[in-house]
Amino acid sequence: MKQVAEMAVQFMAASARTAPKAGGKDFLEIVVVTKDEDLKKIAQAMKEYAPKSTNEAFWLRDASNIENSQALLLIGLSKPVTAGYDCGACGYPTCAEFTKNRQMQAKEMGYTGPHCVMRMMDIGVALSSAAKTASIHNVDNRVQQRVGAAARALGLIQAEVAMGIPVSIGGKSIYFDRQAPAKH
Repeated sequence: MKQVAEMAVQFMAASARTAPKAGGKDFLEIVVVTKDEDLKKIAQAMKEYAPKSTNEAFWLRDASNIENSQALLLIGLSKPVTAGYDCGACGYPTCAEFTKNRQMQAKEMGYTGPHCVMRMMDIGVALSSAAKTASIHNVDNRVQQRVGAAARALGLIQAEVAMGIPVSIGGKSIYFDRQAPAKH
């Protein structure tokens, strides 16, 4: 099943690449991870970060998912610029004002920001297209934020913001039949 999962994640990458994007401009970085050692590194980074987070149980749960996945698709926003729509969703009346006044910040085991909302939607559409492709092929998957943050921290993806879709082929979905974390 590993080979099928690797093939499915390649099709998912194609779906993400061809997904519609604001203004027809592509600022996505798409990375396919199939090596077991890379999946283990990501899971380990998630476990190590867990005690420093405000949601330790969720980090550990998602790390377990990555350990048991056969492949992973990472989708991120790379060197983005505004869409030029002057929509105001960023909190500024124009894209030019947003670009001029925004103060970029980075979060440990997170992302940089703020970013243009249209570019963030580009990631969402690409993730949805990729997840749909996995579903069409009956490959279990789940969009996850924490795995993207860990992969970014490890340098497996250079994007400003990254999310991931791990995939698994088994008798039961490891992504939706998971234990709820205990409340602190």
